[in-house]
Amino acid sequence: MWPYIDKAVSGLIRSMVNPIFAEYAGKYMKSIDFKSFSLGTLPPTIHGIKVHETSEKELVIEPAVRWVGNPNITLVLKFLSLPITIQLLDVQVFAVPRITLRPLVPTFPCFSSLVVSLLEKPRVDFGLKLLGADVMAIPGLYQFVQEHIGRQIASLYLWPQTHDIQILDGSVGAMKKPVGILHVKVIRAVRLLKMDLLGTSDPYVQLSLSGERLPAKKTSIKMKNLSPEWNEYFKLVVKDPEFQVLQLHVYDWEKVGTHDKLGMQVVPLRLLTPYETKRFTLDLVKNPNPNDPQNKKHRGKLVVEMAFNPFKEDSEKFSGPLDCNVRKGSGVGRIPEDTLVHRGGLLLVTVEGAEDVEGKHHNNPYAMVIFRGEQKQTKLIRRTRDPRWNEEFQFVLEEAPLKEKIRIDVMSKGTGFSFRNKETLGYVNINLVDVVYNGRINQKYHLINSKNGVLSVDIRWKAL
Repeated sequence: MWPYIDKAVSGLIRSMVNPIFAEYAGKYMKSIDFKSFSLGTLPPTIHGIKVHETSEKELVIEPAVRWVGNPNITLVLKFLSLPITIQLLDVQVFAVPRITLRPLVPTFPCFSSLVVSLLEKPRVDFGLKLLGADVMAIPGLYQFVQEHIGRQIASLYLWPQTHDIQILDGSVGAMKKPVGILHVKVIRAVRLLKMDLLGTSDPYVQLSLSGERLPAKKTSIKMKNLSPEWNEYFKLVVKDPEFQVLQLHVYDWEKVGTHDKLGMQVVPLRLLTPYETKRFTLDLVKNPNPNDPQNKKHRGKLVVEMAFNPFKEDSEKFSGPLDCNVRKGSGVGRIPEDTLVHRGGLLLVTVEGAEDVEGKHHNNPYAMVIFRGEQKQTKLIRRTRDPRWNEEFQFVLEEAPLKEKIRIDVMSKGTGFSFRNKETLGYVNINLVDVVYNGRINQKYHLINSKNGVLSVDIRWKAL
């Protein structure tokens, strides 16, 4: 990894100090610039590491780092026409940083940002070569430079000061948090293609948001109908209304084999104004490529209505048309707090993991989330008593679950032929009233009917 870290850190330092160089160059000298900047071929070594557990989706580590490097860092100062070269030599650094990887995401490299700070002043030693001589050999200068560097670094990075380094791009879907609900009404289609032998089709519509891995939602099937009426409603969770698009695909249902594609279209969410319903009459095409000559063929029309409702905490961000990037603080009227509490929203349940779960016949645990008759299940992890799932489940609700509970069962499933194929390792019932009023709970629960089992759950409520 060191060659890549060298390139990234070198670029970061250049971008940070160039504005400082430009300021000094105008006042005292003609120019300041790096002749060369590389951290060299010798990477730091880690002599020990401490890891902290937290209730958040993050990893906190404190490595003891020592770097005896061979950097190639040369600075050129120009006074009128006279260039002066300064070279950094024999660099040694010892530091104990606190590095927080957060949030942990299911996308390589598995965390979206680094938060770095120092627990104590670093020890830095180096030589400075000016006009062929070692400047640091001048009496008193070495100690002065050491103290100055230590104070500067401490003021910037000593805990609780931190430096946040973004690793994953903002376009990565796993980083985005839900900001609202998209309401879609699929109204009708007109003059669809004839795909069956009898000159008709059995159409249905499949809809999804770009950047999501969730299963697409589907309308009912209208048998033998080229101009079907659906008037069916759907709700989709929005994470990035300025860049996401609604994808609509119309298929001809087949009893056997693959379903024929009748046409498709996309609607960018930035065309919507929050809280306002907008109707679209869409010309269906074969694919999104505008240069494909097959898109000139008439494939019928699809009529839909759409409305984007931001969550209460995000409403001020999207108070104007989304394509204008309006950010107003007072564009949305205030709603009484007691009304907001009872309004609908999104319930986000993250089953993080369990500890000390033990089955009588096998230990292949998975978790099952049960709410309002709906069941959602994590992946199964084989042969462990301490599974880590970190899987999120979403429930779009018309009203806040003030008087409801959510049940989570930890189960184990046999992997071979067995009369005892499944067994319960424990369960919890969680009241949701605290989640509604506080917005979030992140706790460990002792599993009922388990000797020592513990379940870690993070539950969030985003009100509309």
